[in-house]
Amino acid sequence: MNQEELKQSAGILALTRVRNQVIDGLPDEYRPTDEAEAYQVQEQLHELLNEAGYGKRVGYKIGCTTPVMQEFLGINNPCAGAIYNTSTNYIAVTAQIDNFSHPGVECEIAAFIGDDLLPAADGSPFTRESVAPAVQALFGAIEIIDDRWTDYKKVDTPTLIADDFFASGIVLSQPKPANEAPDLTTAYGHMTINGKQVGEGTTGDILGHPYEALAWLANSLAERGKHLRSGEIVMLGSVVETQWVQREDEVAVDIDGVGGALVKFV
Repeated sequence: MNQEELKQSAGILALTRVRNQVIDGLPDEYRPTDEAEAYQVQEQLHELLNEAGYGKRVGYKIGCTTPVMQEFLGINNPCAGAIYNTSTNYIAVTAQIDNFSHPGVECEIAAFIGDDLLPAADGSPFTRESVAPAVQALFGAIEIIDDRWTDYKKVDTPTLIADDFFASGIVLSQPKPANEAPDLTTAYGHMTINGKQVGEGTTGDILGHPYEALAWLANSLAERGKHLRSGEIVMLGSVVETQWVQREDEVAVDIDGVGGALVKFV
């Protein structure tokens, strides 16, 4: 797509998001052909949503970083979307279910970036070890996703990425200083809905270690001439399969040694 077509594609997605409308998919002429083009549309989308007052991007979410989510969505590689200031919440929150098309929840671990992650001068890629010093704090977190599609299973992966890969909102625990965190290859996480456990896993399910997902994002951004900045939040992936929710559902997650969060849909 040329620049005008990228803007048109982003404009369609922005309009349906602001209006909280369900969409079948993008018209053929405005559908990204690959993931690289999808992230170009996504960048335009972030600008349009900011201009529309929907929210300013303050970080990223990464999807499909665990076997359970890759199997659930049938996508074998990580995919990134945005976190917005207007939908970042802490500890416990109520959420108006009418503000979503078809909301779901996931149990995640999130990172607060304390220092800019600038690409190496020699072009060497980021690694789990090289990104670790930039993580100032960690959170147990709920990601609230929104299925904005008539049938998401029929939507191609680049289009899902262009629309922020289901991103909608987050609820973060109290921050845990990164140097006080448990072993993130084995930390246990679980999610309950109305007091009943609906999923569990370990943070090591996230590409072997959550910082592997962070390194993936840092490298992906570097390929696009961007980098993670101090103050940004990164959701690193769900250790449980997405659960769809209804009005009056109360969702709680906890990552052992990191923290927990709660959201009630009203």
